[in-house]
Amino acid sequence: MRRQSLLAALAATLQPLASAAPATVHLCGDSTMAHQSPSGKIQGWGEYLQYSLSPSAFRVNNAAVSGRSARSFTREGRFDAVAKAVRPGDWVVVEFGHNDGGSLSPGRDNGRTDCFGEGSQTCTTAYDGKTEIVQTFPTYLKAATAQFLAAGAKVVISSATPNNPWESGSFSWSGTDRFTYYSWLAASQAGGTARGVYYVPHGAYAAQAMKNMGRQAVNDNFPQDHTHTSPYLADVMSRAFVLGLRCGTSELGRTGVVNSTSSMTSTFLGNCIPAANASMPL
Repeated sequence: MRRQSLLAALAATLQPLASAAPATVHLCGDSTMAHQSPSGKIQGWGEYLQYSLSPSAFRVNNAAVSGRSARSFTREGRFDAVAKAVRPGDWVVVEFGHNDGGSLSPGRDNGRTDCFGEGSQTCTTAYDGKTEIVQTFPTYLKAATAQFLAAGAKVVISSATPNNPWESGSFSWSGTDRFTYYSWLAASQAGGTARGVYYVPHGAYAAQAMKNMGRQAVNDNFPQDHTHTSPYLADVMSRAFVLGLRCGTSELGRTGVVNSTSSMTSTFLGNCIPAANASMPL
């Protein structure tokens, strides 16, 4: 009897430890988020997110892959793979847009271009010797979001990082490209905060940080082209995303981020952006 009591007490002690295992933040995106070779000149911002999250509460699974769009991530089964890995309590961050434009004209489809539009429009194309029915960008994001919600995760849909806004010699960024709008629209139409879907205007926060950094510092940290960042600037992009989280209302931003709002807004990252936050509860 005493042995059984001891075993029961031990099981009761171990149960909270097992339930306290860190949740996972899964990242779905392209090369601007993905892991790159440490020996190279560029790195994706997803590689630095872990440093802003409580290590006892969250781990990061960077499932982003270079060269992918919402369409190709879907076709290759990558959203499916993340959904299978999701456990209740996890989060999924989805950020695309850099590779989603282009043409679906015969002979020009690169396998990444989405059907133009914000609704349920479809386009028929021939890619890799097969006929493919192509969906719109919001449709792909909403379908993936539905999978993640069904698996017990909450979702953050994030707008893409900007191309170098100092490339012309003076700062230029409007934030009005269609994929930024589509990202917000997908988050809203997927149910918004009522269903555990949040939007982070990452592009706006990243642009704000790069404006404050100045032309020379930013140009020096786009070593390959106007899209891909150096490790240093990738870390800045990660912290800009985290500030967007922190300025919002998601549980991930409120309790998962180790940096205080004041510790971030007192730097070149800048302040919370009311206009972006007002567009949809975050």
